[in-house]
Amino acid sequence: MGKKQEESDDEMYVTLDVENGQEECVVITIFEAGGRDYIALLPTESMNTDDGEVYLYRYKEDQNGNPELSDIESDEEFEIVSDRFDEWLDEQEYEQMKDE
Repeated sequence: MGKKQEESDDEMYVTLDVENGQEECVVITIFEAGGRDYIALLPTESMNTDDGEVYLYRYKEDQNGNPELSDIESDEEFEIVSDRFDEWLDEQEYEQMKDE
């Protein structure tokens, strides 16, 4: 899977090579779950819709600090990762409410 990373106005973007071309995504967060790092991505075309699909991938950096994404390999791993991402979202919502 190819990717390109760019930064713009405090947001990081990643361009994924997908079956039908390329898809630009904004990085939501990088988080740890089950002893590994993962990345949550939101396709830019979904940013202004209510049904924004989030992509979850394994995340690591090579020895030069370049990001590497790989697929989550099992349903069990995906369940752990998606549960942790949901917890992260809840934490963000709580912090936002607390700040208001």
